[in-house]
Amino acid sequence: MKTNKIQNAFRILLGALMTTAGIGHLTFQRDEFIAQVPRWLPTDPDFMDFVVLSSGVVEITLGLSMIFLMKHKVKVGLALALFYVLIFPGNISQYTNHIDAFSLDTDRKRLIRLFFQPVLILWALWSTGALKYLINFRKNK
Repeated sequence: MKTNKIQNAFRILLGALMTTAGIGHLTFQRDEFIAQVPRWLPTDPDFMDFVVLSSGVVEITLGLSMIFLMKHKVKVGLALALFYVLIFPGNISQYTNHIDAFSLDTDRKRLIRLFFQPVLILWALWSTGALKYLINFRKNK
């Protein structure tokens, strides 16, 4: 799927942001990301750390794939959008359990954060041409 220069710039930017976030999972923001592990999962500290570390590896992989796997950008965009859907319960958990992290120290800020997730999903789909792919796929069905 062909994308224009603006989409490519936003794809690379999102890839860089994902890579940086993934590195944060593994290093300097590890405790902050533990706050986003849904509380309906086991709350054993070792398990929660495993969730943070493994999701960090996934974020780095998706981030670098957004930047470098241009021939597979539609698949990567779909995968990243799915990843954003899968991690959304962590954002909901942070809101419903009133957990402070990433300067989200009020329920209002945590609620506003929930509305940013669809923006990330659309960003991943649009910047990779996956949105156009999905629209065309649906039309051709």
